[in-house]
Amino acid sequence: MGVVLSLDESKKPAASVKPLMDLTAADMARVNELILSKAGSDVELIPEISNHLVSSGGKRLRPMITLAAAQMFGYGGDNHVKLATAVEFMHTATLLHDDVVDESGLRRGHKTARVIWGNQASVLVGDFLLGQAFRMMVDVGSLDALDVLSTAAAVIAEGEVWQLSAAQDLETTEDDYLAVIKAKTAALFSAAAEVGPIISGGSKTDRAALRSYGTNLGLAFQLIDDALDYGGSASDLGKNTGDDFREGKVTLPVVLSYRRGTAKEREFWKGAIEDGGSSDEALERAIALMNSHGAITDTVARARHFGDIARDALAPLKPSAQKDALYEVIDFCISRVN
Repeated sequence: MGVVLSLDESKKPAASVKPLMDLTAADMARVNELILSKAGSDVELIPEISNHLVSSGGKRLRPMITLAAAQMFGYGGDNHVKLATAVEFMHTATLLHDDVVDESGLRRGHKTARVIWGNQASVLVGDFLLGQAFRMMVDVGSLDALDVLSTAAAVIAEGEVWQLSAAQDLETTEDDYLAVIKAKTAALFSAAAEVGPIISGGSKTDRAALRSYGTNLGLAFQLIDDALDYGGSASDLGKNTGDDFREGKVTLPVVLSYRRGTAKEREFWKGAIEDGGSSDEALERAIALMNSHGAITDTVARARHFGDIARDALAPLKPSAQKDALYEVIDFCISRVN
């Protein structure tokens, strides 16, 4: 079941995060050490849950972006490692909280923490990790970096509440949805990128470039996730395919299909999304309607548009291996549909 997202890229070589991983490998080793140290606690359940999520995979794209962005501007201290770890803790905390809100059972191919330890423990350990993230931000001693990351934390929470209040609302517009994912997903990508030039003494122009890069990369990343929910695999997505549909989430493929559909088709969407009629048969019909209205293809096209904006944001910066690697991250995020 699903749709093959055949979006020909003229047989270009597969994009990869390997250049970014290679450039940040030494620093990421230090980040991983700091993660294990800061996730430690005398309260046994905290390191158990933290280690479960940390060891369950994931490319740690956001902290690698922080490290590469600092390297781009010649940073030579240790604070980029602390900030990258703080970024990863913020991301991990939001995953713990998201899985509780969404009642998710699978995360990166493993049972979610809430399934193993329960909702209360997952939420509280998420809070602990956020607290540790802010302690590391304070250790860095940069008010600008603290401002950017703390603002992102508030914006992400707003996005989560906004998404919750808009759940199962088929009157959601494309603009509304983009605003939600800009807060929920893109805000952390943006902050992760911007703190690099902040601690490196970059200019306002440098900060703006990395901020725009992160924001638009985050939008592209989330839109590809939206498309993959109806046409990808669990390994690509990090959760069960079709989960968004079963949870009644109104993502962009649903928004486009609903608005482009006939009156009868809109009745189907109301039954499936608003009334919880999300059987496997309903999912198959949803995918068929998305295909007939080009909703998945157009979602990917939107992602490519934001990817182009992210690329243009970096264009004026001087050439570097880090810049090239960040370019390739854009292509990698979008190529997940191929």
